Amino acid sequence: MSSIDETKQFVPLNIAVLTVSDTRSLADDKSGTTLADRLTAAGHHLAAREIIVDDVDAIRVIIKRWIADEGIDAIITTGGTGFTGRDVTPEAVEPLFEKRMDGFSIAFHMLSHAKIGTSTVQSRATAGVAGATFIFCLPGSPGACRDAWDGILAAQLDYRTRPCNFVEIMPRLDEHLRRPKAQGASA
Repeated sequence: MSSIDETKQFVPLNIAVLTVSDTRSLADDKSGTTLADRLTAAGHHLAAREIIVDDVDAIRVIIKRWIADEGIDAIITTGGTGFTGRDVTPEAVEPLFEKRMDGFSIAFHMLSHAKIGTSTVQSRATAGVAGATFIFCLPGSPGACRDAWDGILAAQLDYRTRPCNFVEIMPRLDEHLRRPKAQGASA
């Protein structure tokens, strides 16, 4: 089990929230609000928040912009992870991943199964890393967002979580881009 090391200082992250929906506005975006409220209550900064329609290209424009923004450490999307024709968030985001985070999907489905049973198979929740930015794609329900934040993200985005967390590896996420070639190395 993980625990909080109280001798360590909390490190606030800059987290962007993207709601993917053809029908939501900021006024009725319960899932985006759930995430924004929880991350700020935990001490993080809401770096950006937008709503975009279920369209691969439109989603990618925002995600790419946020990946390129050095002021954004993590991105959380909500919506578009189901199986209907308009559910395209994984198709939009997964090709951008440099590394996939398979364990996130497994952990999410384990948490979800405990709450909603086999209905969890209707979600294609996914996560990965791109441009030294963590990206988490959650279902569009406030309950799923609450479960993912409370059960996974709150701890993993907290530097004090032991035995390990995402924050402590952030400085090394782009080391492959910064490392100069060794003398005499090829390609």
